[in-house]
Amino acid sequence: MQSEDPVPTSKRPRQPVVAVTGAASGIGRELLARLVSAADFRRVVAIDEQRGDIREATWRVIDVRDPLLANRISDIDVLVHLAGDYAVDSDPAERRAYNLRAAQTVLTASAAARVRRVVLVTSAMVYGAAPDNEVPLPEDSPVAAEPDTGVVGDYLEIESLVRRSLRSHPGLEVTVLRPAAVVGPGVDTVITRHFESPRLLTVKGCAPRWQFCHVDDLVSALELAAHGAVSGVVGVGSDGWLEQEQVEELSGIRRFELPAGLTFGTAQRLHRLGITPAPATDLHYVVYPWVVDCSSLREAGWKPSWTNEAAFAQLLELRENRTTVVGRRLPVKEATLTAAGATVAVIGTAAIVRQVRKKRRL
Repeated sequence: MQSEDPVPTSKRPRQPVVAVTGAASGIGRELLARLVSAADFRRVVAIDEQRGDIREATWRVIDVRDPLLANRISDIDVLVHLAGDYAVDSDPAERRAYNLRAAQTVLTASAAARVRRVVLVTSAMVYGAAPDNEVPLPEDSPVAAEPDTGVVGDYLEIESLVRRSLRSHPGLEVTVLRPAAVVGPGVDTVITRHFESPRLLTVKGCAPRWQFCHVDDLVSALELAAHGAVSGVVGVGSDGWLEQEQVEELSGIRRFELPAGLTFGTAQRLHRLGITPAPATDLHYVVYPWVVDCSSLREAGWKPSWTNEAAFAQLLELRENRTTVVGRRLPVKEATLTAAGATVAVIGTAAIVRQVRKKRRL
């Protein structure tokens, strides 16, 4: 019996070339390390302003905001865009200018270079956090977050750019991953800082549900998206959620409750005065639920490797004895607040506001 003729090389599907922006550090580096060890890509290209330490990748040193980016990605089939500034303490105007220019340039350059697929990461925060949110939120739920000067506002603007790009460049496929609260080494967000506080702020009459997304699971979801196994809007997170009582038991941190009006009104005043780094709307994400369903990934056979309990345990381990009050980290010498002292600190914010107002009137 004759064996079947081998498939001519010219008819075999060509393995794609994948590129990662922001590849020298953070999640970009973690994804790059995973992709270079995979056998499904013909070549892995790393794009950053500086060369990183993963030698197996082909490095192209360029600022992703450079209009010449299109020339540097002309041989790319899939581009995963992870370059961005999402630091809590960054200057809001500078951070937004960087993030929007980077996303706009990547999308425009990808269309011009005939890149088949672009993958971006925003956040499940774009759904908004509200006391009456469905738990979990379906992936096709409306985007209901409030535009603000914080990181959430950046995510909303980036997703708006994606929608415009899809209308202008119908041949470009764009996948947007919306992870739950990301945790893991090197992650510093409003959510992780919440658990550096001596007490956990809650709003009377409503309890949050806590869902986390470990960076390992985000990276594995990004790899699936790069392969094209999922597309469109994709939620990412651990299965299920933790109730507030579970979080308090696991962390050993007790709650304190305040009326919603006092909480958000005082927080907004403190932000306007420059005392807190994040806008008051960011507090919604630590007092109201925003759990996301991950149906697209489940249907693609993906399973998170981290449970909410395990991810939360690591978050607590990584606190490194830091103390945060109303979103701002205190220097070590000042970080002597007890649980009761935290309540005094929050109540004392009203006194700070009054003092600032008096000084302005003088």
